[in-house]
Amino acid sequence: GGGTVMTNFSLPRIILLSLALFVGACSSGPQPQPTEYAEPIFTLDRVRSAESVDPQQAYDPWEGMNQRIYNFNYHFDQKVFLPVVRGWRTVVPRFIRVGLNNFLNNLRDIVTVANSILQLAPEKTFQSSGRVVVNSTVGLLGIIDVASMLDFPRPKEDFGQTLGRWGVGKGPYLVIPFLGPSNLRDAFGYIPDLLLVNAVNDEILSKPLRATYFIFNAIDTRSHVPFRYHETGSAFEYDPVRWLYSTKRDLDVIK
Repeated sequence: GGGTVMTNFSLPRIILLSLALFVGACSSGPQPQPTEYAEPIFTLDRVRSAESVDPQQAYDPWEGMNQRIYNFNYHFDQKVFLPVVRGWRTVVPRFIRVGLNNFLNNLRDIVTVANSILQLAPEKTFQSSGRVVVNSTVGLLGIIDVASMLDFPRPKEDFGQTLGRWGVGKGPYLVIPFLGPSNLRDAFGYIPDLLLVNAVNDEILSKPLRATYFIFNAIDTRSHVPFRYHETGSAFEYDPVRWLYSTKRDLDVIK
């Protein structure tokens, strides 16, 4: 099958070659930071428009349960997740972390390809499929993000957004253990996206690597999310987080 062929192609050799390239890239020193920033998708006018969610009207019939899960996530984040992330950043060389993040982003781009097709969005399909083709070949299975070097746009679509485009309502607000804010529609949306990633991993990764995918994906994802629970010191953080997530997901669907 395809997984056997790719495994026999010697994935370790591909990884070693890509890491060697990253060592050379990192040795050139820090790059200058851009002084101009792109216009944000979620501008103030959009957030305050009729499209946005009224903070007082958020549909949260499971609020008691959600708040308890939110509190559990906070303690898990403080006592387990963030210490693991700090250890990851301390122990693992940066070029390996960057390579892993690029590889995982390539898998996420495959999810975007599938959902762009389901949404009948040809521009996003073309952009995301172009990224996957370039990064999976020239970028050595995505370990090197060649597409971004070539300024390929990177749309982000998931099955929760696809359901929204099909007219499925988001349903009740839901806080998921470990994952955080969501809603009933997006929670179901995780399932086909996860199945797609699993199918791709079955083709390109050996069994030991597939077994560790979820661990490394979780660490990589958390290390790139700047949100920290109760960083504002507010005792009422749950409400604005619920509003921000609900508003963002509404705008994600209609953008």
